[in-house]
Amino acid sequence: MADAEVSAQKLYELLIKPIENDLAQADAKTIIYAPDGQLRYIPLAALHDGKQWLVQRFRINNITAASLTDFNTKPQNNLQVLAAAFTQGSYNFRVGTRDFTMSGLPFAGREVENLAATIPGTRKLLDDQFNPSTVLLMNDYSIVHLATHAAFLVGQPEDSFIMFGNGDRATLRDVETWSLPKVDLIVLSACQTAVGGTLGNGDEILGFGYQMQRTGARAAIASLWFVDDGGTQVLMDAFYAALAFPGKAVGTRNITKAEALRQAQIALITGQQYINSSLPPQVSNRLGHPFYWAPFILIGNGL
Repeated sequence: MADAEVSAQKLYELLIKPIENDLAQADAKTIIYAPDGQLRYIPLAALHDGKQWLVQRFRINNITAASLTDFNTKPQNNLQVLAAAFTQGSYNFRVGTRDFTMSGLPFAGREVENLAATIPGTRKLLDDQFNPSTVLLMNDYSIVHLATHAAFLVGQPEDSFIMFGNGDRATLRDVETWSLPKVDLIVLSACQTAVGGTLGNGDEILGFGYQMQRTGARAAIASLWFVDDGGTQVLMDAFYAALAFPGKAVGTRNITKAEALRQAQIALITGQQYINSSLPPQVSNRLGHPFYWAPFILIGNGL
């Protein structure tokens, strides 16, 4: 943990310290972040002020040019969820000059089951049920949760993809044809959904998160780096538990997406709950490390 805090404090001094008084005077609760260049690789939530992580003080909401057109649009209250997962099987394929082996994510199945238990009425699609025809169903739901591999790679749009559970792939070119104006949030609970393997000026950091907004979806949650399967399940359990916070009728929400993600990240930082006993100790004992909770960023309308 100390290794991460050293770098995080240096970044805090550069990025947040100069505006600390402004944030205090404004009584700011949310930081809306529109990074440029290589700053797109930095999860602002994981900056550290010497006492705590930035996400423990503020909600973090990334925006892009696509966000600005409907940033004030309020989401639907009803939570209608489509949750799909790639849980078993293995597929080998080549994309451009790169060879990939993608295997099912065992914790993705638990992630979907836990989501369905938290939000009754969730439609579940696992493995072969999760195929290209799933795209035709997405616009009937307010939240689309995809627990599968994805990669946004530097290069041609055909090189970037989301894996379906049956082994098929949707390329970025395919995603450009999707129309999802009724979707409030798309969660890409997957490996490397927002950044490619080659550091550049950060353009690819927008990745599928940006592209999803162009489909009409109001917001996306995507990851900045390769994520741990089990740790991600714990984070997503916490996220949906916060989003469906009790106090209203089942299936509705009274919390913003940005705040729900913040509460989920804090849950891992503090170890307060949602700890899965089936996780190996080297994971369960380290969930407070930003490797597990910091990569997931919210892009777009955070309401």
